[in-house]
Amino acid sequence: MRRVLLFIAIPLYTLVFGLLAILLMIPIPNGNPFIWCARPWASLILLASGVRVRVSGRDRLDPARPAIYITNHQSHFDVLALIRALPGQYRIIAKKELFAIPVFGWALSLSGFIKLDRTDRSQAHASLGVAAARVRSGRSVVVFAEGTRSPDGRLLPFKKGGFILAIESGAPVVPVSISGSRAVLGRESLDIRRGAIDVAFGAPIPTASLTYDDRNALIATTRAAIEDGFTPLHAQDLLPAKSPGTGRMAAGSRNEP
Repeated sequence: MRRVLLFIAIPLYTLVFGLLAILLMIPIPNGNPFIWCARPWASLILLASGVRVRVSGRDRLDPARPAIYITNHQSHFDVLALIRALPGQYRIIAKKELFAIPVFGWALSLSGFIKLDRTDRSQAHASLGVAAARVRSGRSVVVFAEGTRSPDGRLLPFKKGGFILAIESGAPVVPVSISGSRAVLGRESLDIRRGAIDVAFGAPIPTASLTYDDRNALIATTRAAIEDGFTPLHAQDLLPAKSPGTGRMAAGSRNEP
């Protein structure tokens, strides 16, 4: 019965707040109404699901200054937790399939969220250009560094696009560690379970003096900060497996943004 109620409530909340955001963005075309509507949307879904979001490190953030938020990804609930945790206005680099969803996808497009098609290299690089324009206009950008949800909770290799964006824009990288969301809703599951999601913001990492050649070092520093931000309760399930003589998992992929 609980699952049935959630399957009714989540699309209903999405429809109502998606339409409201679209209507508000007609007279206010800067996209800000989407974030205004997204916060109560996320809060209601989390409340209905019995999921709490615990935030730490938010005092390290300056909402008035654009930043590149680099986060791990293990569940669809990551987005809901981030919406609850992030201050100010921001835009997310999101996979293109989300923009095809009626109402929700229309709202994403109107709000200035950045569409990413990883199967098309030229389009992916164009998306980075769009994201850079957002940063230059004063918007923070959220990047899921792994590019997809982890199948087992362990960190996947990080894509380089978000780090190149940070270096080219000069905006600081803010490491974001999300713990516990996979226990709420796993990648291959439709069973939403009650629980708590921890969102920890690390200290911003300056990029103003960095060049393209520093991208791998920036990835390694950010990855280590994200690992350090996992709560002890969940850290054992999230840290990458070690191979003899290899140390940490490889930091990035050479052929994908």
